[in-house]
Amino acid sequence: MLRMRRRSRTICLYLAIITIFLHLVLVLFSASMYHLDPPDAKGYLKMLYDKDLSVKEDKKAAVDITVIRAEPAESGMSKLEALFDHPLYNLPSRPIPEEDWLFKVQPNAKNHDKSSQMWVSASRDGYEDVDWKNSSSHPPWLRFHLGISRWQLYPHRDPNMEPLTQHLANSRIVSAVQRSGGTQLKLVMSFPNYGQAMLKPMKQERNEETNYNLYYFSDFERHNAEIAAFHLDRILGYRRIPPVVGRLVDVVKEIKDITTDLKLARTFFTSPVGNVCFYGRCSYYCSTEHAVCGRPTALEASLAVMLPDPALAARRSWRSPWRRSYSRTKLAEWETNPDYCSSVKRTAPYNKGTRLVDFIDLVILDFLMSNMDRHHYETFEKFGNDTFLLHLDNGRAFGRHSKDEPSILAPLKQCCRIRRSTWYRLRLLSLPQYQLSDVMRSSLSHDPLSSVAPLLAEPHLAALDRRLAAVLQTVSGCLKQQSEKGGDEVFYEDLDHLKDLFASAD
Repeated sequence: MLRMRRRSRTICLYLAIITIFLHLVLVLFSASMYHLDPPDAKGYLKMLYDKDLSVKEDKKAAVDITVIRAEPAESGMSKLEALFDHPLYNLPSRPIPEEDWLFKVQPNAKNHDKSSQMWVSASRDGYEDVDWKNSSSHPPWLRFHLGISRWQLYPHRDPNMEPLTQHLANSRIVSAVQRSGGTQLKLVMSFPNYGQAMLKPMKQERNEETNYNLYYFSDFERHNAEIAAFHLDRILGYRRIPPVVGRLVDVVKEIKDITTDLKLARTFFTSPVGNVCFYGRCSYYCSTEHAVCGRPTALEASLAVMLPDPALAARRSWRSPWRRSYSRTKLAEWETNPDYCSSVKRTAPYNKGTRLVDFIDLVILDFLMSNMDRHHYETFEKFGNDTFLLHLDNGRAFGRHSKDEPSILAPLKQCCRIRRSTWYRLRLLSLPQYQLSDVMRSSLSHDPLSSVAPLLAEPHLAALDRRLAAVLQTVSGCLKQQSEKGGDEVFYEDLDHLKDLFASAD
């Protein structure tokens, strides 16, 4: 009897070991299936067309979230890295033709005259001689200028981005002068290799909200808003804001002692607690009551790389069709006429091409960061009407996190038009695997000023997710309205040009 019991126990033990072994095999097999490599961009977009674009428009909203599937990130990969590695951010493209580059690179000239190969400053103090023949010696800001094309300021996988941001954050400043024009204080900072950056100083603490009684056109410009806007623009896949970096600037050594701007120099003073301050000359907030002060000399600021000089690459300024009245009592026409977009669609340049959906892209960016101060936008004249919009001057963004401004979305609501690629990326950013607030937090953590304090307070990050949901709801309302009443299609099919590439991938 005892022997039988021992034999039964042995058999049970063997069965238990075999069961555990089979479970381990099953787990390993499932894990290997789960971590299959994501599809390449061509195959992924072909799948989108096969599953989505073949159905009727009113069914697309229900289908596309299933085809924008969230591939698991590789071990150790952040949500930001996983997002930028997603096929929607790595779409196949053709080579850019010569006429679609902002600048044409001339072939190397013969070395007849050294002055033709060098830029030499009239006052060479602090500047370096640069050999412009050799592309490997081009400073990062010049490589940025040479990389501007008809459709974007820089490519998604830009190897120059890291050197450029390091250049803005660490290069020695040799000149500081006030930028003329504008309503608030801005400085132009110059570097030894002739690069320049636009400086906007710290005006208020990151967790401080804009006063509710302050009109949008009287709001402060915030340095962290400029930095965050650049990161958000890149996360949305636009790449239409010049790179911006945070930096601690020494008010005395890097501004006061080196400036040649006499008007600016006269505005420096020492505060009662010993901080060095200045206020410059401008239309708003340039007074001792609104002075910019170091602690005691260290000043937080944003530095945005300057675009090419207008003398080399002229830009055209366009008045926004949904410009606010900038009056405390009057409303603009779009605020009282619900059919306002119909007239805009009949007006050049919004009556053809991509200008309307380009503007809607800008509207979505502004709504997410609550920027009400978008009265104009710019384009490069060389490219005419068929080009991207420059998303400049974002200092009044991220002022309030506790309140959204639905009026910013008026163009989207009234026109019910959006790029399909933008719609896909917005849906992707609403998924837990790529949540907008998480990828923004991750992206901003790479900025030098994040070591001082987070660039955006947590309530601002939470507001991004809430506002993204509002954008998606608005587009869904447009789709429902179209299915009930008919009318123009909601989506601008900007992926159609890839169909022949899909065919070649078969």
